[in-house]
Amino acid sequence: MLMIVAANVIAAGATFACTPVRVWDGDGPIWCEEGARVRLAGIAAREIDETCKVGHPCPRATGRAARDALVRLLGGPRGRSREGHVLVSGRTLQCVSNGSARGDRTGAWCRSAVTGDLSCALLRANVVVRWDRYGGRRVCRNR
Repeated sequence: MLMIVAANVIAAGATFACTPVRVWDGDGPIWCEEGARVRLAGIAAREIDETCKVGHPCPRATGRAARDALVRLLGGPRGRSREGHVLVSGRTLQCVSNGSARGDRTGAWCRSAVTGDLSCALLRANVVVRWDRYGGRRVCRNR
Protein backbone atom coordinates (compact mmCIF):
# COMPACT_ATOMS: atom_id res chain seq x y z
CA MET A 1 0.00 0.00 0.00
CA LEU A 2 1.36 3.41 -1.00
CA MET A 3 1.48 5.88 1.84
CA ILE A 4 1.83 9.57 1.12
CA VAL A 5 3.11 11.48 4.13
CA ALA A 6 2.37 15.08 4.98
CA ALA A 7 4.36 17.33 2.70
CA ASN A 8 6.83 19.88 4.01
CA VAL A 9 8.28 22.75 2.04
CA ILE A 10 11.95 22.14 1.28
CA ALA A 11 14.26 25.09 1.92
CA ALA A 12 15.36 27.14 -1.08
CA GLY A 13 18.66 25.93 -2.52
CA ALA A 14 18.36 22.44 -1.06
CA THR A 15 18.67 19.47 -3.40
CA PHE A 16 16.33 16.54 -2.95
CA ALA A 17 15.10 13.38 -4.63
CA CYS A 18 11.51 13.02 -5.82
CA THR A 19 10.12 9.67 -6.90
CA PRO A 20 6.86 10.73 -8.60
CA VAL A 21 3.68 8.88 -7.63
CA ARG A 22 0.87 11.22 -8.75
CA VAL A 23 0.26 14.39 -10.76
CA TRP A 24 -2.52 16.97 -10.78
CA ASP A 25 -1.78 19.28 -13.71
CA GLY A 26 0.95 20.36 -16.11
CA ASP A 27 3.08 22.36 -13.68
CA GLY A 28 2.29 20.30 -10.61
CA PRO A 29 1.97 19.46 -7.99
CA ILE A 30 3.87 16.27 -8.42
CA TRP A 31 3.49 14.12 -5.31
CA CYS A 32 6.80 12.51 -4.36
CA GLU A 33 7.06 9.17 -2.60
CA GLU A 34 9.51 10.89 -0.24
CA GLY A 35 6.78 13.29 0.93
CA ALA A 36 7.29 16.54 -0.97
CA ARG A 37 4.76 18.10 -3.32
CA VAL A 38 6.59 19.79 -6.19
CA ARG A 39 5.37 22.74 -8.23
CA LEU A 40 7.69 22.95 -11.25
CA ALA A 41 9.62 26.22 -11.39
CA GLY A 42 9.76 28.71 -14.24
CA ILE A 43 6.59 27.65 -16.06
CA ALA A 44 2.83 28.11 -16.05
CA ALA A 45 0.19 25.71 -17.34
CA ARG A 46 -3.56 26.15 -17.60
CA GLU A 47 -5.48 24.76 -14.65
CA ILE A 48 -6.97 21.30 -15.17
CA ASP A 49 -10.43 22.95 -15.46
CA GLU A 50 -8.96 24.91 -18.45
CA THR A 51 -8.94 28.27 -16.69
CA CYS A 52 -6.04 30.61 -16.06
CA LYS A 53 -5.76 32.47 -12.78
CA VAL A 54 -5.80 36.26 -12.85
CA GLY A 55 -2.27 37.62 -13.09
CA HIS A 56 -0.81 34.31 -14.31
CA PRO A 57 0.46 33.71 -17.85
CA CYS A 58 -2.05 31.71 -19.90
CA PRO A 59 -0.71 29.22 -22.46
CA ARG A 60 -2.70 28.21 -25.53
CA ALA A 61 -2.40 24.50 -24.76
CA THR A 62 -5.13 22.94 -22.66
CA GLY A 63 -4.61 21.99 -19.04
CA ARG A 64 -5.21 18.37 -19.97
CA ALA A 65 -2.56 18.48 -22.73
CA ALA A 66 0.00 19.94 -20.31
CA ARG A 67 -0.83 17.37 -17.62
CA ASP A 68 -0.64 14.50 -20.08
CA ALA A 69 2.73 15.73 -21.38
CA LEU A 70 4.10 15.83 -17.83
CA VAL A 71 2.72 12.35 -17.12
CA ARG A 72 4.48 11.03 -20.25
CA LEU A 73 7.76 12.66 -19.17
CA LEU A 74 7.42 10.94 -15.80
CA GLY A 75 6.94 7.48 -17.32
CA GLY A 76 3.28 7.33 -18.29
CA PRO A 77 -0.02 6.85 -16.47
CA ARG A 78 -0.60 3.94 -14.10
CA GLY A 79 -4.20 4.70 -13.16
CA ARG A 80 -6.25 7.31 -11.30
CA SER A 81 -6.75 8.15 -7.66
CA ARG A 82 -10.22 8.62 -6.16
CA GLU A 83 -9.52 12.37 -6.19
CA GLY A 84 -8.77 12.40 -9.93
CA HIS A 85 -4.97 12.55 -9.81
CA VAL A 86 -3.08 10.63 -12.47
CA LEU A 87 -0.98 7.93 -10.82
CA VAL A 88 2.55 7.56 -12.18
CA SER A 89 5.49 5.32 -11.50
CA GLY A 90 8.62 6.91 -12.80
CA ARG A 91 12.32 7.19 -12.20
CA THR A 92 13.51 9.29 -9.31
CA LEU A 93 14.00 12.96 -10.17
CA GLN A 94 16.79 15.16 -8.86
CA CYS A 95 15.40 18.53 -7.78
CA VAL A 96 16.64 21.87 -6.48
CA SER A 97 14.18 23.83 -4.35
CA ASN A 98 13.14 27.42 -5.05
CA GLY A 99 11.37 27.40 -1.67
CA SER A 100 7.66 27.69 -1.03
CA ALA A 101 5.20 27.62 -3.92
CA ARG A 102 2.28 28.49 -1.62
CA GLY A 103 0.68 26.12 0.80
CA ASP A 104 2.58 22.91 1.33
CA ARG A 105 4.20 22.85 -2.12
CA THR A 106 7.88 23.24 -2.89
CA GLY A 107 8.79 25.14 -6.03
CA ALA A 108 11.64 23.32 -7.75
CA TRP A 109 13.66 22.68 -10.86
CA CYS A 110 13.62 18.92 -11.42
CA ARG A 111 15.65 16.74 -13.78
CA SER A 112 15.01 13.26 -15.05
CA ALA A 113 17.87 11.07 -16.25
CA VAL A 114 15.74 10.34 -19.33
CA THR A 115 14.25 13.72 -20.30
CA GLY A 116 16.48 16.28 -18.59
CA ASP A 117 14.93 19.39 -17.03
CA LEU A 118 11.15 18.85 -16.82
CA SER A 119 10.25 22.55 -17.04
CA CYS A 120 12.37 22.93 -20.18
CA ALA A 121 10.95 19.74 -21.72
CA LEU A 122 7.40 21.05 -21.19
CA LEU A 123 8.37 24.39 -22.75
CA ARG A 124 9.80 22.58 -25.79
CA ALA A 125 6.53 20.62 -26.07
CA ASN A 126 4.63 23.96 -26.22
CA VAL A 127 2.17 22.96 -23.48
CA VAL A 128 3.30 25.54 -20.90
CA VAL A 129 4.68 29.06 -21.01
CA ARG A 130 7.74 30.54 -19.34
CA TRP A 131 7.04 32.41 -16.09
CA ASP A 132 10.09 34.44 -15.07
CA ARG A 133 8.41 35.54 -11.85
CA TYR A 134 8.99 32.05 -10.44
CA GLY A 135 11.91 30.95 -12.56
CA GLY A 136 14.38 33.77 -12.62
CA ARG A 137 16.47 34.01 -15.74
CA ARG A 138 17.23 30.31 -16.04
CA VAL A 139 17.96 29.29 -19.62
CA CYS A 140 16.80 25.98 -21.03
CA ARG A 141 19.46 24.00 -22.82
CA ASN A 142 19.19 20.68 -24.60
CA ARG A 143 19.39 18.03 -21.87
